[in-house]
Amino acid sequence: MIRRILAVIFLGLAASALAAPPAPSTATATVTAAVDTDSRQTREEMKALLRRYPPELGMVLKLDPTLFGNPTYLANYPAMATFVAQHPEVAHNPSFFLANISHTGENDDASSMRAWRLIAGDVGGFVAFLVVTSVLVWVIKTLVEQRRWNRLSRVQTEVQSKLLDRFTSNEELLAYIQTPAGKRFFESAPFPLEAGPRQMSAPVGRIFWSLQLGFVLIATGVGFDLVSLRVTGPAAEVFFGIAMIGLSIGIALVVSAVVFYVLSRRFGLWQPPTPNES
Repeated sequence: MIRRILAVIFLGLAASALAAPPAPSTATATVTAAVDTDSRQTREEMKALLRRYPPELGMVLKLDPTLFGNPTYLANYPAMATFVAQHPEVAHNPSFFLANISHTGENDDASSMRAWRLIAGDVGGFVAFLVVTSVLVWVIKTLVEQRRWNRLSRVQTEVQSKLLDRFTSNEELLAYIQTPAGKRFFESAPFPLEAGPRQMSAPVGRIFWSLQLGFVLIATGVGFDLVSLRVTGPAAEVFFGIAMIGLSIGIALVVSAVVFYVLSRRFGLWQPPTPNES
């Protein structure tokens, strides 16, 4: 009987001993999570501190972590020396706390902004090239058309002058004007003669041009908006800003085209095509 009682007591002690270890394990996990959170917070604080100094500081410290223990070197950066003294774990694990520093001395945000500035510079240069080229083409085209018009008008004026010299009386000239050939000849004068003021026509070309450009800008804005969802950092804000500008201008062009169409219909400027024209 006594042996059975002792056996039960020993079994109870063994069971309690086996059940006791999980409590320290849970406590250890909690402490590990807290340390990990503190380490990440310390890294973010160090990242913000490095932004106050030139980018070369982070690069040098990452290339030579022993400088964390060099008071002479850190004396040039008092805030960094104070931070390292308050957080000695930085010197023991510099690769973790300097993980966001590249070998070029720039962090991720600075690299993104630099890449975006390069892209924006290239796009701006290309747009400027297109604008200058378009202006030059327009000027050359205008000059060529003006020269051609001057040459044709001079030739036609000479032909009309010679033809008028062949008529000996006004009756012959009036008889020639009434013929189909005479009407076509005088209607093709370089300076059209109109009895009344010039009638305003509906800006059909401008309306369709505004619609086309508006839809293109709206599609471009949607594309930039989708790109902003795939990138992070300041570049996302830049892409989103460009998307909003493109969408705003595109919607404004479409609305202006609709307004011009409504006004043209109200003022009677929009004339349906005749059966012969269709």
